[in-house]
Amino acid sequence: MPLSWEDLAAAALARQLPEDPGGSGVAARLDLVGPVQSQTARSPFLALAARFPGTTRAEVEAAYEDGSLVRGSTIRGTVHTATPAQYAALGAATRVGQRTLWQRMLKLERSSLDDLWTATEEFAAGWRTPDELQDHLHRWLVTHEGRDDVTGNAAGRYLAFGHGGLVRRPVNGDWAGQGAPEYRTLPPVVAATLRDAVLLHLRCHGPASRHDVAWWSGLGLRVVDDVLAGLDGLLADEGPDGRTYVSLPDAPASRTDHGVRLLPEFDALMCAYEPSARVRFAERHHLDRLWSGANGMVLPPLLVDGRITGYWRATGSARRRPLEVVWFARTRRPRSGELDAPVAALEAALGIEVASVTLSREDLGRGSVSPGRG
Repeated sequence: MPLSWEDLAAAALARQLPEDPGGSGVAARLDLVGPVQSQTARSPFLALAARFPGTTRAEVEAAYEDGSLVRGSTIRGTVHTATPAQYAALGAATRVGQRTLWQRMLKLERSSLDDLWTATEEFAAGWRTPDELQDHLHRWLVTHEGRDDVTGNAAGRYLAFGHGGLVRRPVNGDWAGQGAPEYRTLPPVVAATLRDAVLLHLRCHGPASRHDVAWWSGLGLRVVDDVLAGLDGLLADEGPDGRTYVSLPDAPASRTDHGVRLLPEFDALMCAYEPSARVRFAERHHLDRLWSGANGMVLPPLLVDGRITGYWRATGSARRRPLEVVWFARTRRPRSGELDAPVAALEAALGIEVASVTLSREDLGRGSVSPGRG
């Protein structure tokens, strides 16, 4: 019998909501649940706190500072936070998944992308600003190609640091803010391959289809197929969409999740899967409401009983701020008492104080929000 979306969700929740390893620090927690998409700088703080309540802002910042967590531009051209070993695996996927795009943009004729990436990593052995990296790209192109068709535009700025081999840190502000970055080469770790990248996805997000792995990693389907064919012992089941879903043989027992969690923007329960397969955790029209087609931003999701059924906002930059929780009509309304623990997790993760909590219902059919009582 084919697996249902509920079956796939329960299996994935066992990986995404594991037991806290206890006393091992935030890097060990991230090692369990996988890299966190971090276009929004606060997302790693919130992702860890939602999964491991009690995780504090100070803990996550300390892990960034000592290098046990790193952040940088990698798979699909996005920003991710990862352990160094995870980041090396993401980098291996990036060099393959982004190669065609880079070659099309740079049109290298006398040298190779690998030559450029090696030169960039040597130049960034110490911290470099985006302007310094862009200047390095310009000089390298003029020297090795006799021309420079990209430096000075937005694409050239990304090509100066986005191949997956550099990590970043904030120059001003802090790790939970959107301050200006500087970059350096990922410190030496064990070499990683595409096999490591695919295994990382299956270990943290499986069961997954070839389409899920390809979307998440930025790799082509043929590349994913080749890697999957070389992995022994994978379990395979037909899914509700007719696709084959594979998982590792040591997968933990499926689990359900009751209660409420406040997830970050771009949470893995949405972004680790090919768009059509995200219905394992949410209704399609709910996902459409959360994801803005205009600017690509995502409302931070509300998770109720293992389903994404709304969103939340804690607006402002003051340390003390209000929290609004919105649930979609015809889903279960969160009970006020169920918000105590996730609010405490949010406060610890961001180092803020929630001044008030407002519960509201949004009827997507009518496009209205009805205030509730906090």
